[in-house]
Amino acid sequence: MVPKMTSQNKRSDRANRARMLVSCPDRPGIVAAVSRFLCEHGANIVQSDQYTMDPEGGLFFIRIEFDLENLNERREGLKADFAKVADEFQMTWSITRASRRKRLAIFVSKEDHALLELLWHWQSGDLDADIAMVISNHDDMRGLVEPLGIPYYHIPVTAETKAEAEKRQLELVDGQVDAVVLARYMQIISPKFIEHFPNRIINIHHSFLPAFVGGKPYAQAYNRGVKIIGATAHYVTEELDGGPIIEQDVQRVSHRDNVEDLKRIGRHIERTVLARAVNWHVEDRVIVHGNKTVVFS
Repeated sequence: MVPKMTSQNKRSDRANRARMLVSCPDRPGIVAAVSRFLCEHGANIVQSDQYTMDPEGGLFFIRIEFDLENLNERREGLKADFAKVADEFQMTWSITRASRRKRLAIFVSKEDHALLELLWHWQSGDLDADIAMVISNHDDMRGLVEPLGIPYYHIPVTAETKAEAEKRQLELVDGQVDAVVLARYMQIISPKFIEHFPNRIINIHHSFLPAFVGGKPYAQAYNRGVKIIGATAHYVTEELDGGPIIEQDVQRVSHRDNVEDLKRIGRHIERTVLARAVNWHVEDRVIVHGNKTVVFS
């Protein structure tokens, strides 16, 4: 099964659509300057979202989608011209084409629920990205992945072979994908690997962070007698389970639920939270500021 033609049609419809992300110190005139710039260049704004941390000296964030005739030919010139506006307002910014689908590598271990959710969204056309490959330290998921035409790479990992395994992983993904998704990949990613994908590695952690960091969070939650469990999708940094949070959700549990019950309930939360986070990332809806995110969902 392949993605529906609706995804192809959607990309054709957005051939001249771009997305602009901006963060800068808040001050009067930012929205006016950006809007005036786009108007003067013949662009039509179709969506605009903004947020300020504090109108008096805080940071301002904006996400704009706009249409511009012959975007592909004009994009570099547009970026060069906008740099003058950006310099005036001390902006950190980007302009990307909505029609360019981001390429993803999905890392997975033995549990299939998060991977299956992403594959289902991709097949239905709801995940506007290309899954370039699936990489696993086990061979269990090959039968799920290869019939869909997605390359599957089995790279075993042990304490003795971890460095060599990660080198092989980097050879596969470096320059080939825009982001890496850890769909319950039960290995710690090294700082060297993270350097290649800053704020572009998305992990699903099976707890409501910052609670229950590290291994066996459901057992930790059970031992603590929690009444709510959750899941957290976040960007990966060198701090274990400490990167900028993209999305979270929770569900109530009770004293009647054992560890296996918590795992079963948690799997539903994990798959939903990860799918949302990946979707928002590929649609350029996330701006990272320090160890936080602004998500225009």
